[in-house]
Amino acid sequence: MNCYIVLLRGINVSGKNKLSMQELKVMLSDLNFTEVKTYIQSGNIVLKSTDEISIVKNTIKQGIANTFGYDVPVLVKTIQAWEKAIHNNPYTNEDKKQQYFTFLSEASEIKSIEVDVKADTYKIIDDVVYVNAVGGYGKTKLTNNLFEKKLNVVATTRNLKTTLKLLELSKEIKV
Repeated sequence: MNCYIVLLRGINVSGKNKLSMQELKVMLSDLNFTEVKTYIQSGNIVLKSTDEISIVKNTIKQGIANTFGYDVPVLVKTIQAWEKAIHNNPYTNEDKKQQYFTFLSEASEIKSIEVDVKADTYKIIDDVVYVNAVGGYGKTKLTNNLFEKKLNVVATTRNLKTTLKLLELSKEIKV
């Protein structure tokens, strides 16, 4: 049995793709995932499965499409990959409120992109883009859309607090 952290992109944002976390948990349980936990309303899930990552991803993606009618990107990470992402954070000495993790569907060979980001900084390490958004994430140009376009991958971003909370939730159910 494996424990995974699952990120959904683009649900419950600006009134679009509304998805109740309780209904999502029921759907995931019906799909034979166990010990399902969600965190806040933005598509953060911790669960257990005997399946491999690609099967978990496809099962959830298809389940959401069939149950709710939404085609949303789904990223699935192992606990080890999540811990590595946290460990690799180059901005640990910066204000915690301006640290963001943009999780990518896969590592990109591109490690730098041209963008005028003012005081904001970023660093691409493996399949994570670490963002230090000095003025807050709502004002940065370092967005999911930018990274998806420039790196040719699916991307979804979580703040430091959410990233750490998901690891904590995973530890509660990990075998």
